[in-house]
Amino acid sequence: MVKSDTSNARLRGRKVKILATLGPASREPEMIGKLLRAGADAFRVNMSHGDHETHAATIAAVRAAEKEFGKPIAVLCDLQGPKLRVGTFKDGRAVIRHGGHFTLDRNPEPGDETRVMLPHPELFGVLNKGQRLLIDDGKLRLRVIEAGENAILCSAEVGGVIMDRKGVNVPDAVVPVPALTEKDRRDLAFAVTHGADWIALSFVQRPEDVAEARRLMAGHGALIAKIEKPAALDRLEEIIELSDGIMVARGDLGVELNPEEVPPLQKHIVETTRRSGKPVIVATQMLESMIESPAPTRAEVSDVANAVYDGADAVMLSAETASGAWPVEAVTIMHRIAMQVESDPGYAGRVHFADVRPDATTADALAQAAASIAVTVTVAGIIVFTSSGSTARRVARERPSAPMMVLTPSPKTARKVALLWGAYPVHTRDVGSFEEMIAKGKRMALRHGFAEAGARLIVMAGVPFGTPGATNLLHVVTLTGDELKGSS
Repeated sequence: MVKSDTSNARLRGRKVKILATLGPASREPEMIGKLLRAGADAFRVNMSHGDHETHAATIAAVRAAEKEFGKPIAVLCDLQGPKLRVGTFKDGRAVIRHGGHFTLDRNPEPGDETRVMLPHPELFGVLNKGQRLLIDDGKLRLRVIEAGENAILCSAEVGGVIMDRKGVNVPDAVVPVPALTEKDRRDLAFAVTHGADWIALSFVQRPEDVAEARRLMAGHGALIAKIEKPAALDRLEEIIELSDGIMVARGDLGVELNPEEVPPLQKHIVETTRRSGKPVIVATQMLESMIESPAPTRAEVSDVANAVYDGADAVMLSAETASGAWPVEAVTIMHRIAMQVESDPGYAGRVHFADVRPDATTADALAQAAASIAVTVTVAGIIVFTSSGSTARRVARERPSAPMMVLTPSPKTARKVALLWGAYPVHTRDVGSFEEMIAKGKRMALRHGFAEAGARLIVMAGVPFGTPGATNLLHVVTLTGDELKGSS
């Protein structure tokens, strides 16, 4: 039985979704409930931190909250990826002199101010003179003078303190390392076993990385490709084609590119992904100051607002909710920003900045028609019946003015759709006839507060029912108010 969702009635007016990362500050059941009430739609589990026992308990807590709140909740497991790191130092740290020389080599001895081990032999074969090495999220910047089989001599364009096992970014080369490490393979198997709805693949460089992850997933869950390497931008459309969705991971992307390059690239990635009809998430440092402060900066508010104006399917909170001091406040403010933007009279025009054209299919034509009808005759909502979620994705691609209720007999589909722009998923029994479909669509719209008596609704489905991808029916109905007499 579907539980009434009156506690979250105000959230249904928001179309962009909020993806909140769970961690030490937020993974307890009580806090998960608070985050849901504040506006979270889905939760991210960061596999870079914690163990499988902790992650299993976190996912179980989300599933318990799902039952308590009577709404499908998406769980995204984010794989760590192949993080490159330097070795260790004699004193745990050293100072690289600005303008001086520094060597990365294969010598396992602890490093000093002149050298350190680079425990990644594959890098010695791909680096060339003039290429950059960025250490500790770009705080230190080295330029290759000479690259040999056993040592890479660099000049320090930006020196400073370097410490044990700090990360290394290589922006100017495609590094021949697999996107999935052994740890990632174990984490992916865990995510599949524990029913993760989405799995995010980190440091994607090429379409082959996505194909390998898909093979290992074997049809379980949906795959998000994280765009955080400049190399991925060269083959973006191929990566999108092989993925179920895209994440603009601005942290590492911002390290490997000049800061001024990131905003236009973010818009390009969002626009390109939107054209494909697949969800796109904007992530990293959205409300970074709220890790310690109860209020964001004005620049952070504008950053979130711009992602909403661009029509991103979801905006993500990382450390703000995982380990920050103000997790509920971060979600609350993100919700308020999104609501303010979406109520702006100019929002409808701006969210359609991307030239999204339907494919030459009946399903895409009907999705475009639904969006047009929603404006022409002013409908209260679009009711979509789907088993796979493909109809919902097609409708969301059009960014219609009316909210979309997605009715599906599949709990997996309902959870997956929870990350989709404008979608309000409901897990319910399937229908077997046109009459039953219309009756149920009306009933569920009233029950979930989508519309009142006298309002118009668009109902979309595929006939015969239960056939994935066969959307071929669009019907406009008017509520009378008597529809609640039926069963769920």
